[in-house]
Amino acid sequence: MNEEIKDIISTHERSGKYLEVNGIKTFALDRGSGEAVFCIHGVPTSSYLYRKVIDSLAAKGFRGVSVDLPGLGLADRPEDFNYDFNNFADFLAECLKELNIDKFHLVVHDIGAPIGFALAAKNLEKVHSLTILNSMIDIQNFDKPLVMRPFEKKLLGEIELKTITHTTWPIMFSQMGVNDTSKIPSAEIKAYVDLLKRKDDGKAFLKIMRNFNQTEKFQAQILKALKNVDYPIQAIWGKDDPALTYDHYKEELEKYTDSQETHLLSSRHFLQEEVYEEIAEKIATFARKA
Repeated sequence: MNEEIKDIISTHERSGKYLEVNGIKTFALDRGSGEAVFCIHGVPTSSYLYRKVIDSLAAKGFRGVSVDLPGLGLADRPEDFNYDFNNFADFLAECLKELNIDKFHLVVHDIGAPIGFALAAKNLEKVHSLTILNSMIDIQNFDKPLVMRPFEKKLLGEIELKTITHTTWPIMFSQMGVNDTSKIPSAEIKAYVDLLKRKDDGKAFLKIMRNFNQTEKFQAQILKALKNVDYPIQAIWGKDDPALTYDHYKEELEKYTDSQETHLLSSRHFLQEEVYEEIAEKIATFARKA
């Protein structure tokens, strides 16, 4: 890790705090005061992806919170942890207790969506609103994009993981992540690699990629958080996402959710890096109405 990247990760670490939940040490960004907005990340990211959104939410009078899922970011990577969507949801429920958050506005992204939907389904009375960012919804029939498929295979996944380096990741990031990388310092982009591979070279990440719960039972469970609920639902989508395209997922939003609003922003899959102010403003406006 070069010094510039090390400084960026240290700054990120200093801006949050560590929690211990069920014997697992994890990290949380927790900024601002007011109603809590709980932001759940996906892969191969962590709370680091939400750092700009969290700061913008705090500036708008909300308490922005994001917790690193075990196996990612600055969280522990226990070998005996069950890296399953449902177990992640239960872990985050315990994190909310530790953070003294009873009710919250929920924001989900990527695989943070099925995890967040499961969390909401088990805590319907605690959710004020739901915001869905570029995410899979019909998890039972989710067809992994080409970029994700190698990771679910033994040996092939390990080989693919080794190819994610400070040299290759910025190229992938520019193709998949945002429309304009020129406004994001190179070291901030490269920091994702170190946060992914720290301590275990990404072994826990591979376990997550190989533990997608796509059962009919789990699908039925998460739909309880998306239909006939008391809280409003909106979608905010990076319209240029080449993997989770809006043209495809708008059909899932219409079929499986009671989404009231959809906002298309000029970005790709990691829209939190590029249009964070717009995201925070739309979350804040929606939360105030809720």
